[in-house]
Amino acid sequence: MAEQEMTAGNEEELDPSSVGGLNQLRDDAARSAEAEAAEELEKYLTFELEAEEYGVEILKVREIFGYTDVTPVPQTPDFVKGVINLRGQVIPVIDLRIKFGMPEGEITNETCIIVVEVALEEADGGVVEMGIIVDRVQEVLDIPESNIDPAPSFGADIKTEYIQGMGKVDDQVKILLDIDEVLSEEELVALKDVS
Repeated sequence: MAEQEMTAGNEEELDPSSVGGLNQLRDDAARSAEAEAAEELEKYLTFELEAEEYGVEILKVREIFGYTDVTPVPQTPDFVKGVINLRGQVIPVIDLRIKFGMPEGEITNETCIIVVEVALEEADGGVVEMGIIVDRVQEVLDIPESNIDPAPSFGADIKTEYIQGMGKVDDQVKILLDIDEVLSEEELVALKDVS
């Protein structure tokens, strides 16, 4: 009887002490768990720069390999280390430490180059593949959207448009980069010309 009363339009509050109420609560909990499991997960490749952890969307990553010699290109900004020949394709390489105002790091056996694809916003659009030098690659993480907070505001003088968000993983925070915004449009066009 109590079960019939509850299923008739759910007009009454559920009584967890009744069999029908308990079943309804279990069903609701199961649906909630399914909804959480279905929550969209974003995949990020995480890496380290000067003991801070960063992440970039895995869909932007084309390749990862250990540091290799980079051919310098004259008349380029300090953060542009030069170019590499990757299977016949010339790829510009930037040092994220220098771009972010950190001191240049020592090259170790953990130093990697991550080749990423960056979208151009100019009229013809297109993409630029570039290598980014990082201290060490960490792992690929699945971060639920609910665990990604917007980039904090530090005032008008500090640019944060290249920060996609702050990923909360366990008790740590990963700085998630919008790789399309790390370089200005002018810098990207110049890199495209270098390659």
